[in-house]
Amino acid sequence: MERVMILNGSPRAPKSNSKRYAEIFTENCRIQTEYFNITKTNHESLCAKMKDVSNVLFVFPLYADGLPVTLLSFLKFLEENPPETRPVISILVNCGFIEYQQNHTALKMMQLFCSKNGYTFGSALEIGSGEAILSTPFKWLVKRKIKKLATSIIEKKYRIYGVTMPISKNMFIRASTQYWINYAKKNGVTKEEMASMKIE
Repeated sequence: MERVMILNGSPRAPKSNSKRYAEIFTENCRIQTEYFNITKTNHESLCAKMKDVSNVLFVFPLYADGLPVTLLSFLKFLEENPPETRPVISILVNCGFIEYQQNHTALKMMQLFCSKNGYTFGSALEIGSGEAILSTPFKWLVKRKIKKLATSIIEKKYRIYGVTMPISKNMFIRASTQYWINYAKKNGVTKEEMASMKIE
């Protein structure tokens, strides 16, 4: 059946930016979508549901230049328990760096998984400044690219997209530094304490 199964591979899926991106995708997808968080205990049920969908969209954040362990664990299970009919796999990955190209390694990892396991790789959207962009006036740029992602999946015209905030790296660093200083202050932590190598 023509529908998209959205799988959130974030370790903090219920409160993640990935969930917000999935919601935007659902709003802009013209075919039925089903959303699920990947957990430690639902691998089997998610794999079973895959046989009834045409597309799977993995939504996840970049972790240490690669895939988060939540997603890696699921892919390992999926490799050993593939659905009878393999859906097209697409991804939406976001990172905290301003350069969306930082997601390239994670993209290549997912493409390799697909090629090794008989899945067609569909479209991808790589988002830079992913932690911040949804709270800025540049949110519309992300929404526009997510809409293009959804359309490419539906129309089977697969492409790789990228989006980030159109500001300089220095401006991004200044803004993000101030954000974390203010965030720490709210929690009773000083700038000096954040710079310390001591771990409690």
